[in-house]
Amino acid sequence: MSSFLAIVIALMVVIGSGFTLVAALGLLRFPDVYTRMHAASKAGTLGSGVVLIALGIEAGDTGTLTRALAGVAFFLLTAPISAHLLAKASYAVGYPLSGQSVVDEMPKPAESFNSSAE
Repeated sequence: MSSFLAIVIALMVVIGSGFTLVAALGLLRFPDVYTRMHAASKAGTLGSGVVLIALGIEAGDTGTLTRALAGVAFFLLTAPISAHLLAKASYAVGYPLSGQSVVDEMPKPAESFNSSAE
């Protein structure tokens, strides 16, 4: 393996780990469940994806790289959708927004049900 490729892989691992660290700090520091899910789904997905790609490149095997890229695709497809569904469920059962939130544009679950029945 060339030294240039080793440096690129090391940078990818550091960048991916940095994004994962930011996601973990977001889980600890953000005030409500919605912003925590945002941190986990966005930064966590990006960090995990970059580390997986670095792993696939470092392995030097086409099969491992293909599986790593499939894992990245799986993360990109499932993490935002699951975070969205968890946020909708949290809102439906009544988890409050933080006091720092400026506006709540979601209709209340009962209001959206009643307006669709008309």
